[in-house]
Amino acid sequence: MTFDLIVLGGGPAGYLASERAGHAGFSVCCIEERSVGGVCLNEGCIPTKTLLYSAKVYDGAAHGEKYGVTAEGLKIDHAKVIARKDKVVKTLVAGVSSALKASHVTLVSARGVITGKNAEGYTVEAGGETYVGKRLLIATGSSPAVPPIPGLKEGLASGFVCTNREILALNEKPEHLVVIGGGVIGLELASYFTSIGSKVTVIEMLDHIAGENDAELVGILQKGFEKRGVTFHLSAKVTEVTANAVKYEKDGKVQEVICDKVLLSIGRRANTKDVGLESIHVLTERGAVVTDAHMKTNQPEVYAAGDVNGKSMLAHTAYREAEVAVNIMLGKKDAMRYEAIPGVLYTNPELSAVGETEASVKAKGLDAKVVKIPMRFSGRYLAENEGGDGIMKLVVDNATKRVLGAQALSNYSSEFIVTVGTFIELGMTVDEVKEIVFPHPTVSEIIREAIFQY
Repeated sequence: MTFDLIVLGGGPAGYLASERAGHAGFSVCCIEERSVGGVCLNEGCIPTKTLLYSAKVYDGAAHGEKYGVTAEGLKIDHAKVIARKDKVVKTLVAGVSSALKASHVTLVSARGVITGKNAEGYTVEAGGETYVGKRLLIATGSSPAVPPIPGLKEGLASGFVCTNREILALNEKPEHLVVIGGGVIGLELASYFTSIGSKVTVIEMLDHIAGENDAELVGILQKGFEKRGVTFHLSAKVTEVTANAVKYEKDGKVQEVICDKVLLSIGRRANTKDVGLESIHVLTERGAVVTDAHMKTNQPEVYAAGDVNGKSMLAHTAYREAEVAVNIMLGKKDAMRYEAIPGVLYTNPELSAVGETEASVKAKGLDAKVVKIPMRFSGRYLAENEGGDGIMKLVVDNATKRVLGAQALSNYSSEFIVTVGTFIELGMTVDEVKEIVFPHPTVSEIIREAIFQY
């Protein structure tokens, strides 16, 4: 069977590209060995946010006294939280499947492997059948990185060690959870399990958590975690995983944390092995497919989008990359830009960022001003966050007065950080932003407050 486009992978990049191309009139075959929606929908973005919302409701009730609310007999049922998560995921997976069907996409539930190229196009084998595509989009996503730590593979095999996939299926909360890695996934799940009563220990090799986020905001976030009972071991290297513990080296000494579950979350790697890329000589670099601004690879009519190209392992990046790829296939003018892609850590409070940071402008030698403003300058934030210590930072280029970036530690920041991203995309100056009217009262008004502080 020959198609205008074969999409290898049904995650955010794969299913959206299939939908867009099918809607435009292409005959499309989308090949996915697991459930459509990929890691994001089934084992990542959506499941974790479902759990975190339950924790947020519970935390709100548990600490309601300062808002005049008293709750008695309060408890959280982890099994019911997981059941609701499964219901949400099932609903959204069904929605994606329906959208693909409406766009006349042929969905193949099997593992697809590229086998070569013939006169009609690129060949892919899946489920014992051979499919041919005039065009090929590689959207095979990523998998958890598994370093060569002694005992780690055995721990994964026994179930003592979990990745994001397994831990989101646990019906019983761990009494003591050790999280290896202080990045986004690790911190979000640390936040949830701490809220529901698990003891949580985070071991991170770097001297800080939350990756490249603003150091000051990260420091405030970490203190908040510690007040809730989370223990952090930073600048610590995990040396071994045993049957009931994690050993790590810090300051030249090997220490041990006994626990009943371990979450491995040290990052992700592009799924480029055993996909058949070598059969058509697709260029990879550091394990990821090399793409240009049009999502093209080094081979004609072969594209790659999403985690597999390793540029920005975020679902919303994958969506946009998929749209760019399909637009180029359709002969439309488009290109991918990465300067204003928001990043969010969905803890409570949320840590959101877009564009340049205080550290990045210094590293680049840019003449920029960083406006720092307490979130308390927002009336709604103050009304809803008794004792809140959130901060927003706005980065502005002094020469052009253009907005370069922003970081915010605040509830709802995931919803309003895109506003600053829009300013960056449009090259707006602070004077132009001053003319924009924000609804009152909203937490997003903090952006306007920061602009007028410049």
